[in-house]
Amino acid sequence: MSAQPIPHDAAPKAGRTVIETRGLTRRFGGLVSVNNVDLVIAENETLGLIGPNGAGKTTLVNMISGTLAPSEGEVLFEGQVINDVPAFRRAHLGIARTFQVMKPFHGMTVLENVTVGALFGRNGGQKNMADAREKAREWLEFTGLGGKIEINADSLGGPDRKRLEFAKALAMEPRLLLLDEVMAGLNPVEVTEVVELIKKIRGQGRALLIIEHVVAAIRSLSDRIMVLHHGEKIADDDPATVLEDPRVIEAYLGKRRQ
Repeated sequence: MSAQPIPHDAAPKAGRTVIETRGLTRRFGGLVSVNNVDLVIAENETLGLIGPNGAGKTTLVNMISGTLAPSEGEVLFEGQVINDVPAFRRAHLGIARTFQVMKPFHGMTVLENVTVGALFGRNGGQKNMADAREKAREWLEFTGLGGKIEINADSLGGPDRKRLEFAKALAMEPRLLLLDEVMAGLNPVEVTEVVELIKKIRGQGRALLIIEHVVAAIRSLSDRIMVLHHGEKIADDDPATVLEDPRVIEAYLGKRRQ
């Protein structure tokens, strides 16, 4: 991978809080995966989430998106506690996510995959099929898949499946977009393309949370970076401060510098 730094493009100033967690904790039997984590992301703000494998990053996202219930603590969306709100209703509120393991809807075209997102997104999604398909076309153009709308999504390669994940999530018109390792498995050119795509998304009034291991990318995209280690938050500050923090270097970055 290229060692050239990716320049940071500042997003518009953050506004009101979109998502907040208070004391969020998740236990699996005797194992504490996430321990007492407080998090705040405002509209127009991008939070990068980093940490070693097994640090609890995806578990945290699962609790925010509603696919996993917290053992303790609260998740608040625009000031309202949503612990008991199921995942599909959180999508209606305006929470969307991508997944590490990309699984297009089997047997459906690229357009049909994204139309599903448009039908079931914020405020209940588009109210009729024609509007949903039109919205899907717009996001496919935005993500660079406009020329592949009629092909079977199962036939897409890895980079295009990443773009499809973006398009499906964006078609839901989210207020909060959760991106879980969207650059994993990509080559340097493809990483740069995804970074540019995320930069297009920033500043559209959304709050973004990005889990990523590509440090140059997360530095360039994030207004703040939060670090999890053994399920606990050990840093949450601007990128330069966090990436020079001795605790972060020892827990995560130090392994990359040996």
